[in-house]
Amino acid sequence: MGKASRRRKGADQGSRPARVEPAPFVARPFEGLPNETDWVALREILPAATATVRFAKGKAPEGAPDEVTVATVLPMAWPGLHRADGAVLFSTQSGSVSGDASRDLATSLLAAASADEGVPIQQTPGSTAETPRLQDLLDTSAPFEVTVHEGFEFWVGDTDLDEDAQASLDRANESVIPTVKMNGVDSAYWCRIGERTHIRLVLPDDEDAATDALARLHAAGEDSVGEGTRLLGAFRASGLLVPVWDLDPEKEAGDYEDALTGFMARYAAALAADTPLTADERRARSGLLSRQVTLR
Repeated sequence: MGKASRRRKGADQGSRPARVEPAPFVARPFEGLPNETDWVALREILPAATATVRFAKGKAPEGAPDEVTVATVLPMAWPGLHRADGAVLFSTQSGSVSGDASRDLATSLLAAASADEGVPIQQTPGSTAETPRLQDLLDTSAPFEVTVHEGFEFWVGDTDLDEDAQASLDRANESVIPTVKMNGVDSAYWCRIGERTHIRLVLPDDEDAATDALARLHAAGEDSVGEGTRLLGAFRASGLLVPVWDLDPEKEAGDYEDALTGFMARYAAALAADTPLTADERRARSGLLSRQVTLR
């Protein structure tokens, strides 16, 4: 190889961009945020819900508001939106999916907060190892309270809609599963799907420990949330366990408040148990695992 060829080869190698490291996998992406369980609910199980978050000092893009809205879904599955009235919204259920949902949502948040007013974010770049996480951007001392909505009117705020836009909003509202936030237990949601009703509860503990506790309760016949209810199983979501109960369809969410509080007391005792699982409890655990699915 001649000197000129070697120089060209060296120049070509020197001009190559640095390799971008993908976002590392994080089993519990929302750990460290206030109300981790409600972040999981917003991402995995709630149809129409919002919460308000605040940027940490110095973390908001220039010209962005300090407070922004977390939304389950935005129009056209947009990852984010900087509304014409100045409000910034970002969606938990859209956008790129890497090994770390926190980085993905942080990407959507920054894109929406940096956009001009009235501009939706239709696509976001993929997250990398250099992408900040929500834990890096948000004020984790600020309260985090989920509001469940009957429809998607929060998309538009006080904006007057034309006939086509209103029709689109009406179609979206028709798809919403009726959902009620339970009062006595954190991150527990009653919903009606067709003629059946369910409670879905996001447990705050390590999923393996939570599975053991559920197995103990199931083997002891103490895993219901009241007469006529049945534990259908549990699914894994963002590193946490979400048990699901089948309910009496004639009853409403408020009818289960006391029973769910009682379940949580039994669950706490089962979680604290330090004895090995019995044979019946191991069988119950195997049954739970065989019916589990993992959501992201």
